[in-house]
Amino acid sequence: MDQIKFIKKVSSSHRVRRSFSPEFKRKKVAEVDKLLTTVSEICKEYEVSRTSVYRWIYKYSLMRKKSLKTVVEVKSDTRKIEQLKQQIQELHQALGQKQLLLEFQQKLIDLAEEHYQIDIKKKFGSAPFTGSGNTNKKSPGV
Repeated sequence: MDQIKFIKKVSSSHRVRRSFSPEFKRKKVAEVDKLLTTVSEICKEYEVSRTSVYRWIYKYSLMRKKSLKTVVEVKSDTRKIEQLKQQIQELHQALGQKQLLLEFQQKLIDLAEEHYQIDIKKKFGSAPFTGSGNTNKKSPGV
């Protein structure tokens, strides 16, 4: 029993109390009023409770009616942020896959060069082959 109390004390001491500026709250409430975002999106994006967001709405909303709740799914900056985060994650994944492919191809080239004892990679500045000498031939009649 004492261990449970100790765990609760430790876990509750790790909560970080944050505060948002009135300007930020007004901006988010205005977005909700204009149906640009939803309370759920704000809660998820900024890790704030629904109760807090509804307090902001009751305090700063132009509609100020507590009984009025509108749930509309419209494009918003909060949703755009989530989409951009998802796109970044996908791009990181694609970049990782391309890097693996590049390393695989490089290893194949290295193994082929070692096995066949030839240079597969194009080396700039190397001497031309001996078979490609001067091609300026004089015609037989001159």
